[in-house]
Amino acid sequence: MDRPRWQNYWDRKSATYDREIGVLDRKVFGDSRAWACSQAGGEVLEVAVGTGLNLPHYPAGAVVTGLDLSEGMLDLARARAADLGVSVTLRQGTAHALPFADASFDAVVCTLGLCAIPDHATALAEMVRVLRPGGRLILLDHVASTSRLARGVQWLLERITVPMAGEHFLRRPFPLVEGHGLVVERHERFKLGVVERLVAVKPS
Repeated sequence: MDRPRWQNYWDRKSATYDREIGVLDRKVFGDSRAWACSQAGGEVLEVAVGTGLNLPHYPAGAVVTGLDLSEGMLDLARARAADLGVSVTLRQGTAHALPFADASFDAVVCTLGLCAIPDHATALAEMVRVLRPGGRLILLDHVASTSRLARGVQWLLERITVPMAGEHFLRRPFPLVEGHGLVVERHERFKLGVVERLVAVKPS
């Protein structure tokens, strides 16, 4: 992983991220952020917390820790938390090696992050590692479409977005989650199967 490159990219991107993702939230992802956060409780880790767009949606009583590669993103998340009056711990770090002990969290949330984490398989393994037995892994992302035509468009997009921004459109976290032995509790796909959201439980 070229960590300095992607840190610098997301630091620059932080200035326009909310405006750009806001369009997609309204037109594509809908209520998915609120849906994902509503599934979490107890001690929660959000991987790729970004600018903190999920912070308003966590239930009362959730103790949230957010991690992101970009200090630029985290600065905006800190400002958002202050404006909301919510208490959250925000740390800089990589999803490839989460700086937490095994079985540290009751829930791990990642929304629209696995598409841009260079090694998403390693990141998922790390999320499972820090999850307590009986804890919930909650994912939201854009994935390979169920439509062959749409997948063709996604393939073409990746020719540009992967080298330029590290953005993948043909990933599919679901089989990786099952491969770790987690039990999928909830699973939904919509918008030609491009949007996938799931909740999986780590066996006790």
